[in-house]
Amino acid sequence: MNKEIPVLITGGSGYLASWIVKKFLEDGYTVHTSVRNLDDESKIVHLKKLSIENEKRLKLFQADLLEENSFAEAMQGCEIVIHTASPFFIDHIKDPLNELINPAVNGTKNVLNTVNQTESVKRVVLTSSVAAIYGDAKDVKNTENNIFTEEYWNITSSVKHNPYPYSKTLAEKTAWEMEKAQNRWTMSVINPGFIMGPSLTSRNDSTSIGFLIKLVDGTFSIGVPDLFFGVVDVRDVAEAHYQAAKIKVQERHILVADTIAVIDFCHILSDKFDGEYKFPRRTLPNWLLYIFGPLQGVTAKFVKNNMGVPMYFNNSKSKKNLKIKYRPINETLVDHFQQLINDQLISVKGK
Repeated sequence: MNKEIPVLITGGSGYLASWIVKKFLEDGYTVHTSVRNLDDESKIVHLKKLSIENEKRLKLFQADLLEENSFAEAMQGCEIVIHTASPFFIDHIKDPLNELINPAVNGTKNVLNTVNQTESVKRVVLTSSVAAIYGDAKDVKNTENNIFTEEYWNITSSVKHNPYPYSKTLAEKTAWEMEKAQNRWTMSVINPGFIMGPSLTSRNDSTSIGFLIKLVDGTFSIGVPDLFFGVVDVRDVAEAHYQAAKIKVQERHILVADTIAVIDFCHILSDKFDGEYKFPRRTLPNWLLYIFGPLQGVTAKFVKNNMGVPMYFNNSKSKKNLKIKYRPINETLVDHFQQLINDQLISVKGK
């Protein structure tokens, strides 16, 4: 990798992408990054700061996932493209096709079509998700040894059931089809679990931040659902993208440090912040979720297929190919929660 040749990182104002931008800048690279709106100062002020701190080697470009050829200028002259831009929200979805699926799939097509038209590009790193590997937790029962590996694909999600995992599955499959249809550039895919860890901005619109805020704002005052998440630190995921850009391996990579239940989030954080914030202390019985879940948009099918089902992931490929040394989940959660306190994004305190 020639550090004089720019690297394109799409969706640079995002939670994960910001850390990837920071990683490349600090290692001496020139970085191009796309944002949806250059006039929205609140979403790019941290990027401007990163540019100043790194000899102004960061250039910002305006691009839209659903606008054809809008990434052409930003990609000009780049050898490496890291595509992170994609919607990530799972609550209050009214039109999954237009809110999630079309932006994810057509955005991937638009970026990779531009890659095909840009002769300088040799390497693509795509941000996918473990959601492209499984749809419901109970899918783990159909795996060998009850462990998800990169060989599995999500075959249980649809537009109506788990539309976000469905969007990630379609987008990644589209990317692999486009990669196989040519021979100039190679691609590696990163499949992270639930990404946590400190943000480089004080925005509060990410799913991970919203989740932590809900743990102390009374949303789960009577208890938390019996759900399990494969968790990974945002800084480790950024490192994985950086390492994947430097090798020619054409593979998927699960990025999960460990699997924990929602109640374990509460235990870890209460051990550190006990007395300052009130964290839920019990797990809700599933029968309550069957009754009241629909009021919160949680279907009976989701409860049946996910509640009380622990799942596990094999992360050995990320350790071997990408040399990832995972941070402990305790460190990830404490650092993240402390950042929310520092940025005054959490204001509900207990006594």
